[in-house]
Amino acid sequence: MPTLCRPAIAVPEHVVTLDDTLRLARSLHASHGQLPLVLRLIRNTQVAERHLVQPVEQTLRHPGFEARNAIYVREAKARIPDVVERALTHAKLRPDRIDAIVFVSCTGFTMPSLIPWMINELGFRSDTRQLPIAQMGCAAGGAAINRAHDFCLAYPGSHVLIVACEFCSLCYQPTDLDVGNLLSNGLFGDAVAAAVVRGDRAEGFGLAGNGSRLVRDTEDWISYAVKSTGFHFRLDRRVPGTMEQLAPELRSVAADFGWNASTLDFYIIHAGGPRILDDLSHHLGVAPAMFRHSRATLGEYGNIASAVVLDALRRLFEEGGSFHGARGLIAGFGPGITAEITVGTWSRHPAHPTREPDLSTSKEAIT
Repeated sequence: MPTLCRPAIAVPEHVVTLDDTLRLARSLHASHGQLPLVLRLIRNTQVAERHLVQPVEQTLRHPGFEARNAIYVREAKARIPDVVERALTHAKLRPDRIDAIVFVSCTGFTMPSLIPWMINELGFRSDTRQLPIAQMGCAAGGAAINRAHDFCLAYPGSHVLIVACEFCSLCYQPTDLDVGNLLSNGLFGDAVAAAVVRGDRAEGFGLAGNGSRLVRDTEDWISYAVKSTGFHFRLDRRVPGTMEQLAPELRSVAADFGWNASTLDFYIIHAGGPRILDDLSHHLGVAPAMFRHSRATLGEYGNIASAVVLDALRRLFEEGGSFHGARGLIAGFGPGITAEITVGTWSRHPAHPTREPDLSTSKEAIT
């Protein structure tokens, strides 16, 4: 069974607190007709602080799309190597043992992706397969895990590196006064994360299966308007309510493996905002405390897009993981509206027998 090993994460050194964000909103948008609503929405995010790749004073200045993208490339190349090295160490692998790299990011653009640079600079083999994912937004963390899992099933014994690089602050648009965009200014943070999916049994999250689900006719609910000034984030106010539609999809994927999504032992959920976590807890019938790792990521780092699920999983590892054979679920949500869902069991040690999932699709197997 392929195993998702302990992730590594790095957040930038520049910190902006909730109080800083509220003060800036009052100063920059004093004449905005919906400022009280914006301030209330930002407070309700429960984001205590976020980390930025530049000081906030520089972040608020827009030097142009070209200059912003140059910052993205510079900061990515400066921060990725350390995170990759730590992820490989956690997985007990050298770079030349990696057979594929999945790179996910929605906050900057390069062609080729940054994977060739990683191969050239970080010691990976020249025949390493490349899978860049640029347009799945926050769901890309879950998609990366699932595509790595698929690769390991297609090529048994292979190992895959996942890298998520998100500098959301580089999407700040000072002239975009839409309420959803102003809310995003107080919600999103910057981070780089990496993890390895080993093709064999190891310490970590043993990947049993995965699925992808789309909420129809919602493709414009989370989106970018691409303009001369760069990416303008668009967030429909109906997005938080999609958990009522997505909870049954999580149940469906778990049921494919004979599991009840409401009675699993641990959950790693994309922390798009507190209402998403609250609603999913309600509709799945899961205690709010089961989402504590996702809430911790949201509170300490903000919504770090595709890196959220990797950081929340890191927190589970740091807590000591779960018991051997524990059943769990990872879910990333993003544009589409898309859910990328992973199910599996916790492995304490590769030498231990584990409680394997029942791969029967029979509904009678659901516990």
